[in-house]
Formats: sequence, C-alpha cells, structure tokens
Amino acid sequence: MDNDDIQDLFQSVGPVTIKRMFGGKGIYLDGMIIAIHLRDELMLKGDKEAGPLYEEAGSHQWTYTHNKSKKPVSMPYWPIPSEAFDDSDEAAKWVRVAVEAARRSGK
Repeated sequence: MDNDDIQDLFQSVGPVTIKRMFGGKGIYLDGMIIAIHLRDELMLKGDKEAGPLYEEAGSHQWTYTHNKSKKPVSMPYWPIPSEAFDDSDEAAKWVRVAVEAARRSGK
C-alpha cells in the first residue's frame, strides 16, 4: 500500500501525515497516531471501546512474541476490516473509530 492509497483510505478525516517507523509506516492525524502499516497490513488504533467493534467485524488485536521473554505482547491495533478497502463509507466508519480511540488515549 503506497502513501496515495493510504491518503485515499483516510480521506474522510482529511489529510494524514505518514512517517516511516519500525520498518513500516505510522499514520497520524493532528499529531495523534491513528494507524500503522506494517508487513503489508494496515492496522487501526483501538482501545477497550473500539476493540469489540473491530472483533465483531472479524478483526483481531495485533500481538507479537517478545524476543527475550517469548511471551505474547498485545498492541493497541487491529487490522482494518476488509470491507473498508472496497467501500468508502465503510472506510470512513472504521477510520472514525480509530480517530476516536486515539483521542481517548490522549497520545
């Protein structure tokens, strides 16, 4: 997914800033990170309120295995529901969920 595709997907909230990070990209709105693009997967910011919405749509929270402890680590991101790629209204809905989660996190 290139930067133009990302801008198109997030157009409902206005222009986003895209920065390289961790071998992927961070997607920001008004200085808040609202999504990441990592290993060819776009993941939206989530929290206790947004998580169940993502899961209801068939998504799952992103986890990785910590190198030293070998324990799973849960991150506050969920892959964007696949319908969002084909439907601009669906994209706008999920982008708003991510923006609201980012605002609640205060970061």
